[in-house]
Amino acid sequence: MHDVIVIGGSYAGMAAALQLLRAYRAVKVIDGGERRNRFADLSHGFLGQDGVAAAEIASTARRQLEAYKTLSWVEGRAVTVTGGKDDFTVTTTDGERHRARRLLFAIGLEDQLPEIAGLSARWGRSVFHCPYCHGYELERGPIGVIATGPMSVHQAEIVSEWGEVTFLTNGAVEVDADQRRTLENRHVLIEPGLIDRIDGVADVVFAGGRQLSFAGLFTAPHCVPASSLAEAAGCALEETMMGIQIQTDAAKLTSVPGVFACGDVARMPHSVTLAVADGAWAGAQLHRSLVWPDA
Repeated sequence: MHDVIVIGGSYAGMAAALQLLRAYRAVKVIDGGERRNRFADLSHGFLGQDGVAAAEIASTARRQLEAYKTLSWVEGRAVTVTGGKDDFTVTTTDGERHRARRLLFAIGLEDQLPEIAGLSARWGRSVFHCPYCHGYELERGPIGVIATGPMSVHQAEIVSEWGEVTFLTNGAVEVDADQRRTLENRHVLIEPGLIDRIDGVADVVFAGGRQLSFAGLFTAPHCVPASSLAEAAGCALEETMMGIQIQTDAAKLTSVPGVFACGDVARMPHSVTLAVADGAWAGAQLHRSLVWPDA
């Protein structure tokens, strides 16, 4: 019986585990090894780690956790959760059963991208969602923003801080007169053509063969939990402007007693910095729930 099982061993999950390990709590991390930012070579905007390889940040964090004697790490995927507060059982794909008093879902998100040929192959390399993470490296070059819905208008507005923007509506949004004025005031060009594919680094080829070339592209994927496990365990979900996430309160507690959630799957907006901070807070709140179980 562990104090806590953390399902998901990326940045938020490890940040939570660290707080608990430093409180001498027995923590088991179950991780399938699929970080959300695994498609990006470098991580930017994370204080002290700016420009460091994303995989290196994760591997360094794991090595630091492994210095604590109360850590157990399981490389595998959790498939079922049973039981309740003070006696949960998590079963992994190999049939192993793991018990804990508390659970933490740090399962991350899956990015559902626009169905445009060539886009997913460039995700994290020349197609992005966060300008704070990737905009600076485009060096004020021309940027395309591919619409996925009404919120994409706001994405085009903010991304114009990083370069000259063309808003590619691609049939996903109708720009009304007020939005057009707003975009024009930000010097954003509006391109209504339908996209056929993405070529080269970030070349947008339209139906009919016309092409526009960019230093990089941004789009807003629809996000869903990377695993259905939390929902299957009874955790309430909620719809946000970025997609679906696990509903939590200020202490990162879900709708199920004894079950917490943190990171991208339980907050918005999303970045490594915010995921780590959310994980650290969740770890502290988990510890408090073990100290004062009836509070």
